Amino acid sequence: MPTIDMAATGLRIGALRDAAGLTNKDLAEALGFSTRNAVYKWLGGDALPSLDNLVILADLLGVTMDEILVVRKL
Repeated sequence: MPTIDMAATGLRIGALRDAAGLTNKDLAEALGFSTRNAVYKWLGGDALPSLDNLVILADLLGVTMDEILVVRKL
């Protein structure tokens, strides 16, 4: 059964953010967040973006949603 590796996905979001020349503040503002807490939770592997936020994040980073998520097969 495939599962999303939250820690690896967080690392990937960070790498894609860096490659796009964006900061955590940039992501939070683009997503309409008043703080960066959600972004930090994603990066730390403590949470995943909601589907709506994942769509926006993929657009901001110039990638597909599949390129953001790290899926592991057990």
